Amino acid sequence: MQAERLTPAIGALISGINLCEPLTPAQCSELSALLVDNHVLFFENQPLTPRQHRDLAANFGALHIHPVYPHFDDVEEIIILDTNVDNPPDNDSWHSDVPFIECPPMGCLLSARELPPKGGDTMWASCIAAYDALDDEYKVLIENLTAENDIAKAFPESHYGKTPEALAQLAEARKKNPPMRHPVVRTHPVSGRRGIYVNQNFTTRIIELAPDKSAEVLDFLTAHVARPEFVVRWKWKQYDLAFWDNRLTQHFANADYLPHRRVMHRATILGDKPFR
Repeated sequence: MQAERLTPAIGALISGINLCEPLTPAQCSELSALLVDNHVLFFENQPLTPRQHRDLAANFGALHIHPVYPHFDDVEEIIILDTNVDNPPDNDSWHSDVPFIECPPMGCLLSARELPPKGGDTMWASCIAAYDALDDEYKVLIENLTAENDIAKAFPESHYGKTPEALAQLAEARKKNPPMRHPVVRTHPVSGRRGIYVNQNFTTRIIELAPDKSAEVLDFLTAHVARPEFVVRWKWKQYDLAFWDNRLTQHFANADYLPHRRVMHRATILGDKPFR
């Protein structure tokens, strides 16, 4: 394998590996190390079937089954993200995936299946680089704070409850996933580096702060993470695959391609409980 770093803060293009073939233990170890170092890895021309996609992701841990997004009937671990005029995009804000559970995902693998003629890029931000750039006084301010993350904020009834069946599914997802609290500053379990762990989609408040101060800190941190110097932007080609470390990155899927269609498949690898 060869790794070409794409920006100073985040991202590497990986070549010299066929992800459609079973990985060896050595390849899994090398990819895991590259993921920690680069935060998000990009691979070109990897036409994975859903089963291959699932089996690839399973090399790195147990897989999550999403409570809201649709999936393949025979490969329920693979989410189908099919966005179009009848199902508008919902990921055009900065977020990490599934922070509403006790042990959020360690990583995700996203495969481009059908793309618009233009647009539909995805951006990733390094929450470690963003944290490192804070001044010491602000780091002290947020050091021991706790944030609440709520599935209801990211999955509103207005978008996901348009039929009785969808509304019932959403209600069940909310019942099974009550608001979850995680540290505002999280330590990466492998690298030991620290990073910001709040996001626009799911984080509703900071527990220890009054509402006005909570909103002020969240507004600052979410805007700070999105600064261009912490970001890599990927222009998709069919069968590209991105593998990102969900523990301390955020991503943003540009919703600039309607009325065209964009279809992506995602596998989500469970992780561990965030700690300071």
